[in-house]
Parts: sequence; structure tokens; C-alpha cells
Amino acid sequence: MKLYMSDPISRLPLVGPVYQKRLKRLGIRTVEDILLHLPHRYEDYRHEKSASYLKEGESVTIRGKVETFRNQYTKSNKKIQLLVVKNKKSRFKIVWFNQPFLSRTFKKDEEFYFSGKTGWFGREIVLMSPDYEKIEKGKPPIHTLRLVPIYPETRGISSKWLRRRIFDLYSNEVEFTEYLEGEDLSRMKLIARESAFKKIHYPKEFDDVYEGRKRLAFDEILTLVFENRQREGEWIRKKPNFSLSIKDDEMKKFFDSIPFKLTASQIKSINEILKDMRSELPMNRLLQGDVGSGKTIVAAASCFASFSCGYQSVVMAPTLALAQQHYETLGNLFKPFGAKVSIFTSFSGKKKDIDADIIVGTHALLYKSISQLNVALVVIDEQHRFGVKQRAEISEITKHEDCVPHVLTMTATPIPRSIALTFYGDLDVSFMKDMPMGRKKIKTWIVPEEKRTAAYEWISNEIKRNKVQAFVVCPLIEESEITSMSEVKSAKNEYEKIKKIFPDLRIGLLHGRLKSGEREDVIDKLRRGEIDILVSTPVVEVGIDIPNATIIVVETADRFGLAQLHQLRGRVGRSVKQSYCLLFSESKGERARKRLEILRENHSGFELSEMDLRMRGPGEIFGIKQHGIPELKIASWSDIDIIKQAKKFVQEIYSDKNKYKRVFEYYDNKKIAFN
Repeated sequence: MKLYMSDPISRLPLVGPVYQKRLKRLGIRTVEDILLHLPHRYEDYRHEKSASYLKEGESVTIRGKVETFRNQYTKSNKKIQLLVVKNKKSRFKIVWFNQPFLSRTFKKDEEFYFSGKTGWFGREIVLMSPDYEKIEKGKPPIHTLRLVPIYPETRGISSKWLRRRIFDLYSNEVEFTEYLEGEDLSRMKLIARESAFKKIHYPKEFDDVYEGRKRLAFDEILTLVFENRQREGEWIRKKPNFSLSIKDDEMKKFFDSIPFKLTASQIKSINEILKDMRSELPMNRLLQGDVGSGKTIVAAASCFASFSCGYQSVVMAPTLALAQQHYETLGNLFKPFGAKVSIFTSFSGKKKDIDADIIVGTHALLYKSISQLNVALVVIDEQHRFGVKQRAEISEITKHEDCVPHVLTMTATPIPRSIALTFYGDLDVSFMKDMPMGRKKIKTWIVPEEKRTAAYEWISNEIKRNKVQAFVVCPLIEESEITSMSEVKSAKNEYEKIKKIFPDLRIGLLHGRLKSGEREDVIDKLRRGEIDILVSTPVVEVGIDIPNATIIVVETADRFGLAQLHQLRGRVGRSVKQSYCLLFSESKGERARKRLEILRENHSGFELSEMDLRMRGPGEIFGIKQHGIPELKIASWSDIDIIKQAKKFVQEIYSDKNKYKRVFEYYDNKKIAFN
């Protein structure tokens, strides 16, 4: 029987409706899916040993004939299964626990391979609960006597079951679609797809696994790069019918009105944006700046450019707090020029028209009944918090049907360069790394439990002496969320505790379950200096800019990733005053301690994001679904060389489409269109 990669998994023997449903939980629906369901580790059972030379704790394979099998009870009343097997001139014992059904498996004089670890049972070294496989003439072993793959499992689907199905698959003729020519494989030091699958599921050496994964990782990254190229092509085809005639003398008026000196990064980023906005092609730029690097003024300059040419700008924020903050900041900046700034949120009512030059809004702008706007620029702040669909809808906010506005997306979450190169490959990227003049490095301290009381005394004295404010951040809202994680601080409990510790200070509480009006009231009090210490969940991570806040305490700091801790630390240090970050952790683990030490010693969000990527993976850094960053099954975002190789190859094939016709046909069959 011939099998194709796109065939449904039901074409394999013994895969009926019940197993199809179970496999679906593992993301397996086709023949290709099961081949791409890769082992997460291997048991090395390659070396067959004689029963006469067994040592405790070693992984071995022994061949033997069944002599006796019996179920029996130990002195502690545990039911065990004891198998005696003859190996050449020796006998050895095998022990299982609570598996009485094995009596139907082992028949006298039948020969088996047994692979597993040795251990003491009484005064003898025995095999403990090994894998086993009946020896049949002409059939190679699947579960023993080799590098045995261990797969991700689900209820009703074991590694043993998966190994058998993959063996059945290889018993048929399989069409392994290859889209790379031999010369390309050789040049890029990759093996063929068919060989890659074989080396991963049936490796002879661990080097085989590395070679196989490298090829399949290249395929995975290449697909993402192609998809980005497709999005880029779609964007470029939507030419705006306006390229802005931005005048330098108008921009100079705006720059002269700013009450501080721009950093080199701000100037460079503004120049890149203005160049894009003067182009006939729509801008699609990502402004990536470290915490506190001053992205807002860059966005404001972009909005002023649009305003000076007679067009509107829309500034989108993911939260009401951040939208309100942008509204106030932009209002102050544009007041001298007579530009009208308005805010539009879910509380703004059903407005048919928005009569303003700069419209600041939350995602409510997408869903309210409003007339299409004369928008030349859309700014999306913290763009990872908007879904892909929302970002597409944002770009349609314009009354011009045959064009899209220029789009500037911003993020304060430093994205590792490998991810920026791949997932945001359809965007031009501006990086902002230097800080505004006068800012001091935030002093970061790791506070052990025995110094907690002394730390509280220092915080109290600092607030009273210097008239500053503080944040206390907890991972959870209330105790009921904690379940087994009893060591994790909750914001509500900590709020009550902090009120008792600092009875003479004004304490506030902020978390995501507060109603919008209550949340805004808390933030307003904080801004007016009516709250000395704000106890909060990580909702303060984005959108709260309090220059007078110079202390942030992070409870159970080991529960956060480096990137998020850096974001939280960035809530302070937003003025010329010295600021402090206190990391409280009760964890005694060396790994947790090491991560906090890395944060203490490093102040670059970009460097910390790369470290976090290596230590934790993108899923934990960003929250894959929230940020829209695809979760890699095979490759790693730290595979910089493979990412560069894939991007270079895409450039090559687009420069000579005839030569690489085979590649286009392959991806066309995968429903990825080309431009």
C-alpha cells in the first residue's frame, strides 16, 4: 500500500475512530503529523549483555527464554510479578509490580528481548519493570536492543503504541516529498527528508538524531519565513495613494517644543520612520525599545508628521490605563500646535464621527460604529497584546478603500533577535537601546527571607525621607488561585499584610478583576501622590508611568521570567531619582537563584530576553497564544544559524524562481501562496 504525507492517519492499521480522537489531542491527523511527532528522549538499549555480568543501575538488553512466571506477594503485601528467564547458561529474574495480566504474555520456552534498568530485589540484582519484545524470525526489534525513542504521550496513547504504528508506516511504500535538490542539500549540509525521519525514529547513533532534527528544524523555520514573505507581499501590493510631503521646517518646530534632548536612538528611529512615511509604499515598522527608552516621543513625532500634512493618526493601546496615559501625554505635546487629541474607549458611547487630529483608543475602536477616518498613520502600542486578526483590522481604519495607512507597531518587551528576524520578518525594525539623559541604573537587590524585616524598615524610611512611592507586585490575585502553590504570594493577602506592616502609610490595591472605573481611580490616586505603596498583580507591567515611584518589590520573584522581571523593574527609574528593585524569593533552588543573579547583574532587556529564551523558551517568555508568536515543535528560537540559513535560502529562490520551481510547487501544495 502506498502512503502519502497528506493521507489521514486512519490509513494506518489499527487506527480507528477511538484512536483518531486520542491522536488528535497530540495534534496528529495525517501521516506527516505522526512522522513529525518527534521523540523527546531515547533509551540506550543497544548493548546486549549476559546475565552473568549485570551491575546495579545500568541500562541493558538481555535475551532469554521463559522458564517460569508467577504472581506473588511481598512481605509488605505488594503484588508483584516474577519472571525467571534462562540466558545461555545463566538464569536471571525480572520483576514487575501490579501487572498480573502479564501471565497471558509469557509462555514457557518463548524467547524475548528484555530492556531496562537493573536494581536490587532482596539480595539479587534483577531487571526492574523492563520493556519486553517477543523475538520473531525475520522481524527486527522495535522496543528493545536499539536506541528506543520515547515520545510525548496522552491518555490511551503510549510510546510503545506509537513505535508500533510508525513501524507499520515504514512497512508500506511512503512518498516522502522532497523539495530540495541534491546540490542545495550538500551546500547547506542538510540531509534528505526521508533520511531525516528515518534517523530520528530509527537512529543508530545519537549523531543521527542531531542530523535528522537539523533538517526538519530547517523545514519548520523555512515555512515561517515563507509565510512572512507572503504577508510582506500582500502589504506591499496595497499602495497608499498618499506619500506624505513632510517638511523639515515643520518637524523642527515640533522638536524645538520638546522640553528635553532626544537620545541618539530616538533621532535614528524618527528618521527611519519619516523616510518610510515619505515613501509611496506603506510603512510597516516595528519600534522595539527597552523599558524607559522613550518610544512615546517617537510615536508623537510620527503623529505630528501626519498632522502637518493634513491627515489623522490613530494610536491604539491594549488597556484603558495605557490609552489614558497616551491621551494625556499627546494632548500636552500637541497643545501648542492647535492639534486636537481625543480618546475613544468602550465607555465613549456610539460615536458616528471622531473630529480629532489624533485619536487615542483601545480595541473598542475596532468594534464601535464609527465612520471611516482620513487616517495616514496607525500606531499600535504593545502590539503583541493585539491578536493577528485585530492587527489586520487596525490597518483598515481609513476611508481610502484602495490603500492602507502607514503602520508603526511598538513594544517594550525586548524580543530576542532570532524571533524578530523570523516571526517579524515582514516588518522593518528600529531598535532603541539608550536611555534618556540623567536616568540612573536601577539598583537590584535579592532579598533573602531572613532580611525581609530589615527591608521593610528601609522601604518605610525611604518613602518618608524622600517623599517617594513604591510598588509591591505579587503573581496572583487571591489565595483560591494558588491550589498547591502555597508559597506564591497573592495580592489581596499581601495587601492586608502590608497595611499592618506600614500602618502609617497609605496603601492601595490594583489587579485585573477591578472594574475599569475602580482601576482608573486607583491609578489616578497613585499619580496624585495619594498612595504611598501600591500592591498589585503584574498588571503594572505595562502602561503605568509614575516618575515619583522609586521602589518596586517583587514577591516570589522566582515565579517570573527574566523578561517579565525586567519589565516590572522598568516601572521605576523613570526620573533622575535613584530607584531600587527588591526581589523577594523563598526558593532555595540553585537554578532560581542563578536567574535572579542574572537580572541583578544585567540591565539590557535585549540581552535578558536572549538569556530567558535559552533558559525557558518563547512559550513561557511571551505566552504564545497572547503574543501570536508560533510555538516551534522541532526547531528552537535559539537556532540562529538555521534561521539565517533559511532566510538566505528564501532570498535565493525568489531571485531565481525558475531554478527553484520545485520549492514553489511543494509550498503551493501546502496551501502557502507566493508573491
